[in-house]
Amino acid sequence: MALISEIRKNSWLLVITIGLALAAFVLMDMFSGDKSIFGSQQLNAGSINGENVSWNEFQTMENVLYRSATGDPYARRQALWDYMVEEKVLQEESEALGLSVSKEELMDLQFGANPSPIIQQSFRNPQTQQLDREQLNSFKTAIEDNTLEGYPRQYWALQEKQIIKDRKQTKLANMIGKGLYTPTWMVEQTYAEQTQKVGFDYVKIPFDKITNDVTVSDNDISAYLNDNAGVYTRAEETRKLQYVTFPVVPTAKDSAAIKEELRGLKANFKSTPTDELATFTANNFGSYQDRYLKESEITSNKKDAFFEREVGAVVGPFLQNGSYQLAKIVDRRVLPDSASSRHILISASTEPQFVQAQKTIDSLQNLIQTGQAQFDSLAIKFSQDPGSASKGGVYENVAVNQFVPEYRDIIFFEGQIGKLYSARTSYGIHLIEPQGRTLGENNTYVKLAYLNQAVVPSEDTQNAVFEKVYDLVNNANSLEDLEAAAQSAGGKIETSPLLKSSDFNLGTLGGGQSSRDMIKWAFDSGTDVGDVSPSVYDYQDNVNFYNNKYVIAGLKTIQPAGLPTVANIRDEVEPIVRNQKLAESIKSNVSGKDLETVASTYGASVETADNVSFSTGFVPGLGNEPKVVASAFNMNVNDMSAPIAGDSGIYVLKMTSKPAVGQPTNIPQLRKQSNSTVQSQVAAQLMKSMRKNAEVVDNRATFY
Repeated sequence: MALISEIRKNSWLLVITIGLALAAFVLMDMFSGDKSIFGSQQLNAGSINGENVSWNEFQTMENVLYRSATGDPYARRQALWDYMVEEKVLQEESEALGLSVSKEELMDLQFGANPSPIIQQSFRNPQTQQLDREQLNSFKTAIEDNTLEGYPRQYWALQEKQIIKDRKQTKLANMIGKGLYTPTWMVEQTYAEQTQKVGFDYVKIPFDKITNDVTVSDNDISAYLNDNAGVYTRAEETRKLQYVTFPVVPTAKDSAAIKEELRGLKANFKSTPTDELATFTANNFGSYQDRYLKESEITSNKKDAFFEREVGAVVGPFLQNGSYQLAKIVDRRVLPDSASSRHILISASTEPQFVQAQKTIDSLQNLIQTGQAQFDSLAIKFSQDPGSASKGGVYENVAVNQFVPEYRDIIFFEGQIGKLYSARTSYGIHLIEPQGRTLGENNTYVKLAYLNQAVVPSEDTQNAVFEKVYDLVNNANSLEDLEAAAQSAGGKIETSPLLKSSDFNLGTLGGGQSSRDMIKWAFDSGTDVGDVSPSVYDYQDNVNFYNNKYVIAGLKTIQPAGLPTVANIRDEVEPIVRNQKLAESIKSNVSGKDLETVASTYGASVETADNVSFSTGFVPGLGNEPKVVASAFNMNVNDMSAPIAGDSGIYVLKMTSKPAVGQPTNIPQLRKQSNSTVQSQVAAQLMKSMRKNAEVVDNRATFY
């Protein structure tokens, strides 16, 4: 009672306490969680035309669409982001134009006679490369019965969005394409470019033959950038990394240990039965394919032994393409060069299907053997092999390894000519009739099994290189320190191209987690020009999965959006500007001189190019030199050109032939061809243009 009385006396304190508690609860809700006033901003992958893209939505789509995908995850994420941008801008454009996909149209695109390319890709039978209607119809039944649950339901929902997007994109591209028109003057110009052929003599002066001393100043590069602003202007901030690579290579000790390890498997390899070789070789990094090879088809440096040693012998260990190998001679025999046969295939992939297929084959075999039907007519009617059914099941003069082993053995050496045989393969059940064998040279063939051990650095070797690189990182306080230390330690110094915050490929290092981590560090708010990353980045060999290089990185430049500064772009454009200045510097040397004199001056020769078309991308003897070809078409007969800075040298031309081109007589047909060419490019260029014009904010670099 006393406590209650005291509370009543100080009720104002209770009100304030409750008020503060409520305020704290509200503030906590506002400032935390996905739905907080800042949380939604923090969890946005970006925005497209002002509409936020939730990071959770992006992750969900990635998990559903690429659930069991392999390869570079960053490339997949980039493809997904491009899709989301395209879907958004396409949706807005479609709504403005009144384009839509009705429910009936969507159903037809999913299950109709001519389904969407997305359905055809998703439900393609890997063996026949045809649409698997049975699997597709099972999804249709599950959707109609409302029994499609879990992951399949999620995948189908996203697939529907892809189908709708693809259909709208096709409609919009068709609408734009139908509206394109090629005016007569453009038809005539295109006709002239494709029809007119010119000829010219030329002298090619390699850049290293010009001894003139030219200096590329900052003003030169700045002028070049201004003249080519459209090529070099960047829409967002970019940065460059300078990195040092230290390769990890095996030592002589590593090589000897691997050879000895393989030698220890030799006895077991020799005693392994043929029917267990596939398992044994797979467990020991080897390979066994049931294939017969003649000597010319084998690249091994020990192949002579394969045709001399007894069957069952094991050859090696020997070094082959960076690996130690053991080779077992599984079989050797003289085989025909080719064989002919005919067959009927009843496809099967499950055990019940194989049982039913065998019954069908037995029935067909009985019809043939009792004379009730002909083989070729049954093959045309029943065979499910699209490569031979229409020809009565015939395959003529096939090589020994063209078919699976079960089929090969029957037609090459086990089966009698003209008899019928039933065989089960991974494709189904076959009814096979060997029809003939071409003996030819009677080549001797061998069947081989291999064990391989790649010569790779041991863990001790990898650790030794890592420790050396780690010491360099600890002692490098700046990029300048790193460059000096790296040169003395034998590292290779390289500079990346300009990088965006969401990039995942890094110069010669390529993609992968380490490249992405390096780029992410470069764009960290605390990273300044000249800083060295405290991490050592490792890269793995994609085949043998060991660390084949360690990398240290530093931030070289930061380039704000817009036209790059001279300092940031000099490495990239200086060679181009230098070549232009070299061409300008020799003008006085070639002015008023004939080609023979020019050629003599620079130790070159006079060459000829005939029948050159403006639209030709490659000219024999000249290569791919678009500036040279363009200059030639602006010249008249007997004109001499000024020096032209091409891609592989400096050129001087003399026009020798430029026949006049008459007016085209079939303008309507040429216009139709031109329209068709342009319309075919609409689909690809349309989305590229729409993405470029969209207001896109990409925050994905915040999350990975």
